[in-house]
Amino acid sequence: MKTRSFYRWQPSAWLKISGEDAATFLQGQFTNDLRKTEGIHPGVYGLWLNQKGKVLADSFVLGVEGGAFWVGSYFSPAAVIRERLEAYVIADDVVIEDETPHWAGVTVYGEAALPDGVVRVGARRGVEPAVEWMFPAADAPRVLAALAGGSELNAADMERRRISGGVPAVPADIGPTELPNEGGLDATAISYTKGCYLGQEVMARLKSLGQVRRRLVRVTGTGPVPARGTLLYQGAQKVGEIRTTAVNGQGYLGLALVTLLNLQRDAGLSLAPDAPATLQLSEPAELSP
Repeated sequence: MKTRSFYRWQPSAWLKISGEDAATFLQGQFTNDLRKTEGIHPGVYGLWLNQKGKVLADSFVLGVEGGAFWVGSYFSPAAVIRERLEAYVIADDVVIEDETPHWAGVTVYGEAALPDGVVRVGARRGVEPAVEWMFPAADAPRVLAALAGGSELNAADMERRRISGGVPAVPADIGPTELPNEGGLDATAISYTKGCYLGQEVMARLKSLGQVRRRLVRVTGTGPVPARGTLLYQGAQKVGEIRTTAVNGQGYLGLALVTLLNLQRDAGLSLAPDAPATLQLSEPAELSP
């Protein structure tokens, strides 16, 4: 089967973590269980939290032959992840190298033979299955030749797919002022059985409580596309704010962070107090993995 479509992109972070203590160190910092990187699994998705359990960055972590790891992210800057890691390297034998400028990525929908030298990583792009190909930027002509015959997608296409699938972008949708659970990330990015990591105590308390006061939800609307940070109302009551949006036909869709207390889920949302509703709340039953 030929590749149906693909999207060329540049990672915001692509770090190589090596050293004798790399595996132990990362396991004590990352929210997910790095033992899942063993075998043929194409990377583990998880988060880098602060001590209060707030989301500083997200990434995939992929085991590399020789005991090293790749740490890659769509949107979280390499500098943020590197600073977060270096703050906790005390006497550990850990080397952090920023390879971001030298690597590139292609999101692949459909089947295609993996070229030599390409690193395969799981994708978080929306509902439709996809995989990421990561490779040295200098190899781009050779890699793209393997995708000949497929249609190339653009950034707007990918943003519609992501938002339609309810997949948060970190830090645009969920960031340093939010908890993972507010974006539904606890379902896919948090391990409750792996043991200690930074922010783990907060995650354990949230699991026992069973709920958060705010939630990232999907919205659809008509009219001009609202900017990030635009406040949302039900009647005179402020209930949340827009985080990211994408044009969708004659309207738009977006992700918004809303307060659950007194939220009327079946009522519309407006962009000003007591204004007519121009958005509808459309929360997925479960955010896409």
